[in-house]
This record gives sequence, structure tokens and C-alpha cells, in this order.
Amino acid sequence: MQEVLKIEGLTKRYGAIRAIDGLNLEVQQGQVFGILGPNGSGKTTTLGILLDITRPDSGTFTWFGQRPTHLARRRIGATLESPVFYPYLSAINNLKIVANIKGIGYKGIDDVLELVGLYGRRHSKFRTYSLGMKQRLAIASVLLGDPEVLIFDEPTNGLDPQGIAEIRNLIIDLARRGQTILLASHLLDEVQKICSHVAIMRRGQRLFSGPIGDLSKETDLLELRADDQEKLVTALGEIDGMAEIKKEGNMLLVNLGGTLTPAEINKLLQQKGIVLSHLNLRRKSLEQEVLKLLEDQR
Repeated sequence: MQEVLKIEGLTKRYGAIRAIDGLNLEVQQGQVFGILGPNGSGKTTTLGILLDITRPDSGTFTWFGQRPTHLARRRIGATLESPVFYPYLSAINNLKIVANIKGIGYKGIDDVLELVGLYGRRHSKFRTYSLGMKQRLAIASVLLGDPEVLIFDEPTNGLDPQGIAEIRNLIIDLARRGQTILLASHLLDEVQKICSHVAIMRRGQRLFSGPIGDLSKETDLLELRADDQEKLVTALGEIDGMAEIKKEGNMLLVNLGGTLTPAEINKLLQQKGIVLSHLNLRRKSLEQEVLKLLEDQR
């Protein structure tokens, strides 16, 4: 898989505050990569540096394996924070201005408006749009020129539930086209439903980076109960791969450690003459894992 973005030791200070503190990150082609963190964690500052809007104090980053140049940036489409368009102009005329800034023709305007579901309102003035429609027009402006990488900063910020669902589904549709997407958000639900990979940030530092599934793959707990709990404890201790065993009321909780499935454990116990009266897989939610990760760093 081709490396699209690599960040090494990126640092940005504002006085005594470190907005970004030695950030390392890699994004591969085709990933939908979420940067997740509370407000003030450094997400927007990071994107601003990547788009050459803000200068870092130290550290480096590369796009497509090369130091950033104006040619590399033409392969990237981005929208940061709230979309800004001329309120008295139509969608088409606003996108013509964007096309002029990008140095491309007008040929793709109808296509991107169709893609974001605004073709029927292409002649309506921007001021008549709902918040969700304004955000969709911002995404249309990002898509002009068919960039290889799409960057969105808090794309559903301020939207009502219907608008959030519309933008989320639109980004998911874009991801299915195989484009690399970098998305910054403070909403876990948004990142979980859209992204394949995630970096969790707090106070400018990366706490985790990798596939979303890796956050909780080793936190599944198995609830076990048998008529003879002491015999059950002894038998479990004889099975390789039991990361942790503890009591909770009249049950035993086993940390699977990602090595054995519940069915495999049940079979091994039966071979030792133990019939379970209770077997249940207790999955920790992604929300629990993220909150625990953030709490541990306080």
C-alpha cells in the first residue's frame, strides 16, 4: 500500500502552549483516516500545517513520499472549519470562483454538484441554503479537480441530526470510490461510522494510531460460570493464552487477549470435564476505550 502522508516529530507552540507536541503519523492510500480528540487537542492546527497555512516550529511531513510543493498540494482537496462562499451567488457561480482559484476549467462543476446532491439547486443563491446544503457545497468545492486526497475538518459541526446523517453518508460514498480521506473530528460516533483508521490526540500528543478495530480487539471479556468454580479456575490456568482471570460476583471474567475464541475455550474446558452453566462474550465499546485512553493521560 502506497504511503500518502508521513508526519515526523511535528511540533507547534503558541507561547507556553504546545498545540502539537512531537506528532508522528502515517496515512496510506485508500484509508479513511480520522484524527479524533477533544477541542484544543491540536487537530485543526495539524491540518493547517499540512496545508501550509500554519508553519510548524519543528518536525517534517511529506505528501506522496516528497516534501510538500505546490504541485503536491494540487493533488489535495480540503475544507477547514466553516465553509465560506458569496451569499448572493448561486452554487454554480461560487464553484466557478473556486475553479478559477484552482486553475481548472468549469467542466466538472455539474458532476460534483450531482455527486453531493445539489444539482437541482445549482442556480439557487448560497444564502437560501440550509446548513447541511452549505456543507455539501463545501464538499463539492473540495472535489473540484478530482484530488487524490480529501481533507475535512469537523464536517458535521453545527448540523442537525438529518444534516449530520447526510454529510456522513456522503463521505462514506466518497470513501467507497477509493479516495484517501483525512477527517478531523471531536465526535467519536462520526469517526467510528466513517473511518477505517484513527489517531487519538490530546493536548497535541498522539495517544493511539491504527485501525479502529485495534482499539478494542484485546479488551473483550468472557463471562464464565460452572458448578465448581474452583475447578474452573484451575482448568483455565492450564490453558495457554488466558491473559487475565478475575472474579466478579458468581462469575469469572477472562481477558481473551485476542488468542482464543469463546467456542475454543468452551471446547477445551469440556475436554477437561467442565460443563459451563454460563458463557457470554462481553465487548467493551469503542467509547469506553477512547474515554479510558484520554483519562489515563490526564
